[in-house]
Amino acid sequence: MSYAVVKGAGYVLVHTPDMVIHNGTTQTSEKTINPNSDYLKEVPKHLRSFEEVVSYPANQTYIGNMTPEQLAEYKLPWYDKKVEGANREGKFGEIMPQDEFIGVMKICDVFDLVKLEKNFTNTIKDKLTKHPLISEDLVAKLKEGEEKEEIDKLINTQHAEAIYNNGEIVGCVKRAHDLDINLNAHTMFENLVVKASGVLSLLHLLDKNNINPEEIEYVIECSEEACGDMNQRGGGNFAKAIAEIAGCSNATGSDTRGFCAAPTHALIEAASLVQAGVYENVVIVAGGASAKLGMNGKDHVKKGLPILEDVLGGFAVLISKNDGKNPVLRTDLVGRHTVGTGSSPQAVITSLITTPLDKGELKITDIDKYSVEMQNPDITKPAGAGDVPTSNYKMIGALGVKRKELDRKELKDFVKKHGMPGWAPTQGHIPSGVPYIGFAREAMLNNEINRAMIVGKGSLFLGRMTNLFDGVSIVIEKNTGKVKEDNAVSEEKIRELIAEAMREFASHLMNE
Repeated sequence: MSYAVVKGAGYVLVHTPDMVIHNGTTQTSEKTINPNSDYLKEVPKHLRSFEEVVSYPANQTYIGNMTPEQLAEYKLPWYDKKVEGANREGKFGEIMPQDEFIGVMKICDVFDLVKLEKNFTNTIKDKLTKHPLISEDLVAKLKEGEEKEEIDKLINTQHAEAIYNNGEIVGCVKRAHDLDINLNAHTMFENLVVKASGVLSLLHLLDKNNINPEEIEYVIECSEEACGDMNQRGGGNFAKAIAEIAGCSNATGSDTRGFCAAPTHALIEAASLVQAGVYENVVIVAGGASAKLGMNGKDHVKKGLPILEDVLGGFAVLISKNDGKNPVLRTDLVGRHTVGTGSSPQAVITSLITTPLDKGELKITDIDKYSVEMQNPDITKPAGAGDVPTSNYKMIGALGVKRKELDRKELKDFVKKHGMPGWAPTQGHIPSGVPYIGFAREAMLNNEINRAMIVGKGSLFLGRMTNLFDGVSIVIEKNTGKVKEDNAVSEEKIRELIAEAMREFASHLMNE
């Protein structure tokens, strides 16, 4: 079998300022602990407008309107800089405003849990009718809307989760069960956010790459959320739920969970399924996490910055059988952090970077670009976490020096040449390697680079089941144009071998 290829990618951001206040865990926890805190009073003053979010350099990079190299030309910090002529529509996807996204949440709701106010519904219908990817059938799912009194009643007496827009209640999400905490309104809100942003990402993948949704056979959803009920808390299946709304009628699917590393796990799984011939077209997709909105908000507010974690992230990638054109996924060059690897930085980098390279007799410098934890440093540096991607590149370069594949004097240039500035929102799984896949595919198709490595890392200890770290990696390589591997046995050769074996068997029988 020949390697699977990356056939397309889609990326979306959703600006959700009201969800920062009412659904981000940092803010909701503060409301519980200290409802009259100065921080909560300051939050609304530090929220960006939609126009500011669209013109933000890192966001323009995420949706493909700027390359990582162009982003690197902007001096940090970026929050006070704007991209002139910035567009909400991008090469890979879009940045959607909050009000439209609330409408998409309703469209994705198949159990009538989302109730939207009548006037708000009419406004959103007009906007989504003009959206190029939202069909008439999808817009029709918005229905007529509810009276404000009915929504207030559900919130005040039925524990429904309020939906805010511009500081006002415009709807709610009902609980799906009276007793089941896994189906309460808060959890249903989070799950619908994941589903809706995943659907939007998949729609953009299909549209931007001219893909027939009916050709998708399998979907792997790899966000950090889990849907289920009291009998199976993480039973799933976001994948099939997303495929249903996006019109992938011939697809089945399942969810893969691994905290931040899950997307790279899913990428390897998808490539393996296609390479094995089980499916021809597999999509990996993930929506965003409302709980992580404003996660570092206290540090941002304290330093007089806007709350930069004000967007949900989503992505979708199509993995298909080898077409002799698109970049291949080298499933023979996979790195993995095993149970016995250990958690020291050198052990982690060795297991994820150099071990797979050694399999292919490659040097660290043979990888043109490493896509590691691509967190936006504009967000992480004020919070005390530093520039995460740069730290990773320095460790990789240092290992190259130790292996004598790189001179110590070249270390600074290595970071610039083989690394990139981080541009992804801190949505956990979203930054972990996958933001560069769309750019890597384009660069290889344009003969600009030959190889990239996608690296996903995860903090499994967050689930309190193990203290282990996690991580996997895979090399993406420019397609040589050969659909079959050189060492593959041709069908004609197989027929000759069978015929020869049959002749030998017949001769053996005659001699007995």
